[in-house]
Amino acid sequence: MSDLPLLGSVDCSPRYDATSSGSSDDGPTLPLDNIGRSTVEKRLLRKLDLRVAFLVLVYIMNIMDRTNVVAARLRGFEEDLDMTGNQFNTLIGILNVGYLVTQAPSNMILHRMKRPSLYLSSCMMVWAAITMYMSAVQTYRAALILRFFIGFVEATFFPGAIFILSRWYKRNELGLRTVFLFCGNSISNALSALIASGIVASLDGVLGFTAWRWLFFVEGALTFTIAVFAIWILPDFPSTPSVWLLPDEQILAKQRMEEEVVARIEYDGKPEENFSGLTEALMDWRVWWLGVTLHLILSSMSFTTFFPTLSATMGYSATTSLFLCAPPWILGTATSFVVARHSDVTGDRFWHIAGPLLVGIAGFIIAISTMNTAVRYLSLFFMAQSPVAYAVSLTWVLNTFSQSQSKRAAAVALVSTMASTGLVSSSYFWPSSWGPSYVNSYLICILAGIVSIAMCWVFKEHLSRCNEVAEAEEKALGLPEGFRYLL
Repeated sequence: MSDLPLLGSVDCSPRYDATSSGSSDDGPTLPLDNIGRSTVEKRLLRKLDLRVAFLVLVYIMNIMDRTNVVAARLRGFEEDLDMTGNQFNTLIGILNVGYLVTQAPSNMILHRMKRPSLYLSSCMMVWAAITMYMSAVQTYRAALILRFFIGFVEATFFPGAIFILSRWYKRNELGLRTVFLFCGNSISNALSALIASGIVASLDGVLGFTAWRWLFFVEGALTFTIAVFAIWILPDFPSTPSVWLLPDEQILAKQRMEEEVVARIEYDGKPEENFSGLTEALMDWRVWWLGVTLHLILSSMSFTTFFPTLSATMGYSATTSLFLCAPPWILGTATSFVVARHSDVTGDRFWHIAGPLLVGIAGFIIAISTMNTAVRYLSLFFMAQSPVAYAVSLTWVLNTFSQSQSKRAAAVALVSTMASTGLVSSSYFWPSSWGPSYVNSYLICILAGIVSIAMCWVFKEHLSRCNEVAEAEEKALGLPEGFRYLL
C-alpha cells in the first residue's frame, strides 16, 4: 500500500454543536489544532488504511469460503453427493438463510463490545473449521447442514466490518473505504478462480482424495491461519486503547467521531438504551425501503455466484474456465476504486449506484443477444462492473443513519439482512436447465436492476426534499448550515 492514506488529510473542524450519542468514549478529548493536527491525522489515516487492507483480506476469505462450492461443482461435487434437480441451488441458498438469522443480532452485540477484533476473529476460526470439514462430507444432507452453519457464522463479518469502518472514518471518507472493503468480493472472485484452478489441476487424486475435497480443505486451512493473525491486527473502536496508535492519534480518532455527530439530538438528552437503536431502525420506513432496494441490487448481481458456470458455457475445460474468471474481476476491482473516489469527492451516491448497474445491464443484454464465445466473454467484463453499486449503496446507508451509533449498527444489519434474502431467492435464478444461454436468468437480473435504480431515484428525491426543508428552517431562524443528506 502507498505511504499516503487512501484519502488525504481532510478539514475536520467541528461542524455541529451536538453531544455524542451512543456509547461514551473513555478518557478526555483534547484539542489538537495547535499541535499539528494535519500531521497526526495523516498518520492516523495511514495506520487505519493498513488495518482496512487486512479487513479486505479477511473478506476475501469470507467470499472464497462462501463460493467454493461453485468451483467444486466443475470437478464432480454434484455427482459424488448424488445431487439431482435443484438440490445444488438449494445448497447455494441455504448459506444465505444462515445469514438472515445472524446479521442483525450480531451487530447489536458488536456495538456493545470493547474488543470486536476478538469476536470477529473467533467467528472466522469457526467458519474456517466448518469449511475444512466440508472436505469430508459423504451425503448431500451433511453438506446442506454444514453450509447453513457456515452462513450462520460468516454473517457476523461483513455488517460488523462496515460498522467498524463507520466508527473510525468520517462521512466523506467512508465511500472509498467501504468500496475498498467490498472490492474483496471482486478480488476473491478472481483469486478463488486462480487458486481453485491450481488446486484441481495439481491435487486431484493426491492421497486418494478428489480435487473438490482438497479445495475445501486447503481454503479452510488458509482462512484459519489468517484468523489467528486477525486477533492482533483487526481494529477495535476508537474508545478502546490500541497499542498500534500513539496517544495523540487515539485522542484525534475519538475527536473526529465526536465532530461527526449531527445537530439534531435524537434522544432528547437521554442516555441510549442497549437496543433503542434497533427499535428506532425497525420503525423507520427508510430502513425497509433501502433493504428492499439492496435486495434487488443483490438479486441483479446473482451472476457473481455462478460466474464459473457462465465462464464454462464458452466450452473450455474446467481449469481454463476458472482461469478465465479472473480478468473481468481484476478490471472490475480497478474501476471500483475510481467510482468510489469520485463518489466521495462529489458527494453523489445515486449516479454512482445507477451507473454501474446500467453497465451491468448492458452486459446482460450482450450475453442474451449471442452465443459467440468472444462476445459472451466480453459481456462478463461489463457484468463485473456492477458490484460496486452495492458498496456505494451501503455507504449511502451509513451516511443516512449517521445520527446514532446504535441506530446505525442496527440499520446496517437490518438492511444487510433484507439484502441477503436476495441471495437466497436468486440462487434459483440459474438452474442448469436454462443453460447454456441463461436468457431467462439474465432477464430476471435486468428487471431487478431497473427496479432498484427506480427505487434509488425515489429515495434520492426524498432526501433532497428533506435537505430543502432543513435549509428553509435554517434561513428562517438565522442558523448556520447544519446536517445535509448526501444524494
